[in-house]
Amino acid sequence: MSDTKTGRVEWRDGLNFNAVGGSGFAFDFSGTSPAEGGSPMEVALLAAAGCTAMDVISILQKKRQNVTDFAIEISGKRAGEHPKVYTEMSLTYVVAGEEIDPEAVARAIELSMTKYCSVSIMFKQAGIKFNTDFRIEEPAVAAVA
Repeated sequence: MSDTKTGRVEWRDGLNFNAVGGSGFAFDFSGTSPAEGGSPMEVALLAAAGCTAMDVISILQKKRQNVTDFAIEISGKRAGEHPKVYTEMSLTYVVAGEEIDPEAVARAIELSMTKYCSVSIMFKQAGIKFNTDFRIEEPAVAAVA
C-alpha cells in the first residue's frame, strides 16, 4: 500500500514561495536575505530532526521514562560545490526528566535511526553520514517566590 503525500508551492515574488501541504499546513520558503521563510535545505535539516524527535519521544514514553523536556540540536555539513547537498548531519538529543535511563535513550535513538525515521533513513540511503549523541539533564526547578 502506498502513502502518497501532496502539496503545492506558489511563487510570491523574488525567491519567496508559499508552500501548503496536503494536510493544510503552510509555511514559507525563501532564498533571499533577509529571509522571509526557511530555505529548502534548512527545512530538510529540520525535517530530519522532527522525524526522529517524534520517534524518540514516543519510544521513551512507551518505555515509561519520565521525560519532562526534550529537544534535538542539529547541524548539517554541505558539500562545497553545487548542488551543495548535505554530506553529514550531527544530532544531539537533549532529554530532561527524573531517573532517565541512558540505555533507554540510546536504544530509542538507535531504533529511530535504523527502523522508524523515514526522513533520516532516506537521507542515509542518499549517502549522508549521521552522527548522534545525547545528554540527560535534570529537570528545571521552578523558582519559589
